[in-house]
This record gives sequence, structure tokens and C-alpha cells, in this order.
Amino acid sequence: MDKNQLIEILNKIGVLLEIKGENPFKSKAYYNAARTLENLDEDIESLIREDRLKDLKGIGDALNKKIIEYYTTGRIEYYESLKAELPESLLEIMNVPGIGPKKIGVLYRQLGIKNIGELEYACIENRLIELPGFGEKTQKKFLDGIMQYKKYQGKYLYSEAYGQAEEILSYLKSCKDIINIEVAGSLRRKREIIRDVDILVSSSKPQEVMDIFLNGPYVRETIAAGETKSSIYTRYGIQVDLRVIGPEEYPYALQYFTGSKEHNVAMRHRSKEMGLKMNEYGLFRGEENIQVKDEVELYKMLGLDFIPPELREDMGEIEAAANHSLPYLISDKDIKGIFHVHTIYSDGKATIEEIAYKAKELGYEYIGITDHSQSAFYAGGLKEEDLLRQWDEIDHLNEMIGGVKILKGIESDILIDGSLDYPEELLKRFDFIIGSVHSNFGLSEYNMTERIVKALQNPYLTILGHPTGRLLLSREGYKLDIKRVIDEAARNNKIIEINANPYRLDMDWRMLKIAKEKGVRFAIGPDAHNIEGLKDVKYGVGIARKGWLEPQDVINCMDMEDIIKLF
Repeated sequence: MDKNQLIEILNKIGVLLEIKGENPFKSKAYYNAARTLENLDEDIESLIREDRLKDLKGIGDALNKKIIEYYTTGRIEYYESLKAELPESLLEIMNVPGIGPKKIGVLYRQLGIKNIGELEYACIENRLIELPGFGEKTQKKFLDGIMQYKKYQGKYLYSEAYGQAEEILSYLKSCKDIINIEVAGSLRRKREIIRDVDILVSSSKPQEVMDIFLNGPYVRETIAAGETKSSIYTRYGIQVDLRVIGPEEYPYALQYFTGSKEHNVAMRHRSKEMGLKMNEYGLFRGEENIQVKDEVELYKMLGLDFIPPELREDMGEIEAAANHSLPYLISDKDIKGIFHVHTIYSDGKATIEEIAYKAKELGYEYIGITDHSQSAFYAGGLKEEDLLRQWDEIDHLNEMIGGVKILKGIESDILIDGSLDYPEELLKRFDFIIGSVHSNFGLSEYNMTERIVKALQNPYLTILGHPTGRLLLSREGYKLDIKRVIDEAARNNKIIEINANPYRLDMDWRMLKIAKEKGVRFAIGPDAHNIEGLKDVKYGVGIARKGWLEPQDVINCMDMEDIIKLF
């Protein structure tokens, strides 16, 4: 019998009982029993065989029976029933510093939080501030604890890796020995999940560059220090690999280390068909290394238009580059306004006035305010009287603040029957409505699809918000026939959101090209809950680029007059 595993099970039973809110003496009994076994010098199996286990301090008849059950069957039925009753992922939250089982139980019962990712997102959306027994300080403590926990998990959101890479690039650019420097790998391709960061440098003095890199303020630990490649862990736990190569090889290496693997395989196949050989060191015709000054020339040598890094996923980009039909991708400078912003009226932390001035400062022509609707009680959803008060404030601010138009929107819950969250006489008064699923995620694929299809048929719905409901690194999207949803959006001339919040990045870029070909248009929404969140639009633009979207595919690229006409 595995004594250590038994001790772990007894402790987990204690934790699950605390999460359930059971009598504290009950959970304490299991903790005490586990501690007794930890300190036990005698052989536990001998004690069981001799029927002496129940005589130990902290082991009564009930616990004795459960331990014997484990001894004879390898399991404890009571533990199995508790696991069936409560999501086992709740135990994972115990790994976050500063959070105990009682608080986990409250979060599960009050907010439905089942794992660390959902807890993090709830903190980002300020859901804990008004929860009895929690508050803003507790919420910040949880976020700090989650960051500490995630240091060692090996997967990171794009935004986390991007921020770390920006810091390192800024530091290295002060080195006079660097000729070229660029992020490569999945980060350059703007993948939503990043495992590590690749940085490529061209220099004739690699050792000087390495010395600066390895002694930067961002270094927590050096993994390997070489002449042309070194690896570190940053203080946030992200692995960063730096390669230094000669200036002549830089274009080839940048293309190769950007990837993807599938794109590179297809590129090598194309070069072979042309009688050439291609690798990270060069493009060869026999023994001759064909010199190019940059990636643009490298692709041109293979008869291709330059393929932006975001498209390098072997999804038809090489064929499009060969016949000059690559899209003119959307960029940050094309964005004229944004939608999906929460304020202090629901679960945001900024006033409408603060948001409007920030939007104006960022150069936007319009900003769409979309607080939560009344069914979202957990997020301070707006009752009718709240809406009327908000509309009056927006009217006043539109008169007071020039240069930016504030639009009256709402993020309406799509209810379980597919209806929106207010009566028709209210729905018709909004400038636009984002409809989102925030509850009953466990529906079958058919029922969830029918629910969203019905919402798309509602004449008052403008934009389908975060269409799959996923939370990256924590929650899969709900079961959904996404292609049918796309077809219905196209049929009803509805817009689909690209939720730019880095925890969502939903709609998935792999589906954007399909939806675009059906004639669907998109709205990039930061889903901002504070002023800084407005800047998350850039992550949505990255996803739009990966999905082959052009400015005409995204309504944020329309000027104010055209947006008002569209709505």
C-alpha cells in the first residue's frame, strides 16, 4: 500500500469538505489523520492486519474503515463521491499562494469559478471587489499569486510573452554591436499561446551581444550560455533563446526561425522544385549561396510576394503569394474606433468620461460603451433605471467632449432560450447590441448552437460577442457548431466579434478566413474593464491579421458617419 498516496487522499478529502462548507471539525479530522500517518514510525500495513490502527490518536472507527477500504481496494469511495460532486480542478486553485479552501468554496458557489484561469479572468473583470469577504486588496493578492503560480507552467498568453520580449528588445537595442534584431518564432507569427520567446540578432561581435543579454535586469536564471546561442528564464519564468548570426545569413535565419514548421516544409519543397536548396543558412543553387538583403528578396527569389509572418501557417499563403492574391492585411493604424468597453456602471473600473477622453487621446473617432445587461447579476448588470441614467450621462458627455462620439451599447446576455436580455421597447433604443453567452455553458452542441442561432436571428442583435466562450489556458469553448453559426451570421448580416482581451482572443483565427469567405464582417472589441484595457485592441488586430482580414472586413476601420449608418 502507498502510504504517501493515502496521506494525500486524506488531505484532499479535508480540502474538499472545506470547499463544500461542511462542519470544520469534519475536515479537521481528515487533516489530523493525515498528520498522524505522516508521523507514524510503525509499518501501517502491520497495524491494519493486527487491527491496531483505530487505536492511534486521530484515527477513529470511521477513518479506520476508510483506510482499510484503501488497503483492500486501492480507493476510498467517499473520496470518489466527493470528486464526482465537486470539480477536481478546484484543488488546483490551492496552488495559488494566499487562497484557501473556504474562499475557493465561496468563489465556486457564488461565481461558478472552477479553475485558476476562471479565477484570473474574474479578477481581471473585477468580480471579486463586491463579493462579501473579499474586496479589492484580496483580488489583487489573488492576481499576484496567480502570476507567481504561472511562472512555472510553461505556457503563456501572447500578451505576457509580448510584454517580456518588448522589455528585452528595448534593453538590447542599446548595444552598438547589434546590426539587426527581431523577435522570431510563434511570437512573431502572433500565435495566441507561446511556450518560449526566440530573438534573432545579426552582429559581427556575438560575444559582446551575449554578455549584455545574459546580464540584463530581466534575467532570473541562465539555462545555457554559448557563443552564438544562449537561453535564460526571465523573472516571470518565460524561457528566452537568443541567437546571434552573421549579417549575410540574417534574412535566411529570420525566415527559418519564424516558422511555422509546416510553412518552412512547404517553402523547402518549392525551392527544390526550382532546383534550389533552402535552409537557415542560405538559399543555394548548387554550391552558390544566393545573396539577398532581406526576407522580401528571399521570397521574391522563389517567385513569391512577401508573406507577412502572421500568415506563415501553411494555410494557402504560398499559393496566394505565387499568384499575387495575398490580402492587404489590416493594421493598427486602420482602427478608427472601438466597441465592447465596460464602465463603473457594471464591472468596469473607469467612468464613461475617463474612457471617452482616453479614446480621444488614442485618436479614435468613436467608442462603444457596453456594460453588462440585467441578467449578469454577478457583474452588476444594468436594470432599466441604470440604463436611462447612463444614456443621460452619455448625451451630456457627447455635448461636452468634442472629437469622439460615445455610442450607447450593451453586452446583452444571450439567455438559454436564445433571447436577449431586455424587452423590445428597450432593445430598439440602443445604438448597437453585443450579444454574448455568459451562462449554461454545459448545453449540448445542438442546444448551444440553436441558442446562438436564435440570437443571430434577433433583429436587434448587432454583434455576436466572444462566440465560443473560451478562456485561453483555462477553459475550452462550449460545444458549438461554429460553421453553422458563421452561416447564420452571414445569412442575417450579423457581425462577429474578435474579442481582443488576451485571455480570450475569440473568435479563433483559424475560423476567420472561413467566415470572411462567407461574407461575414467583424468587430474588434477589447472587452476592456479599465483604461489600460483599451490598448488590448492591438491583440485583436494581430488575430485579425492571422485570419487574413483586410480593413474592409472589420467595422472598426469605418469612419464615424458610416458606423452610425451601419448600426
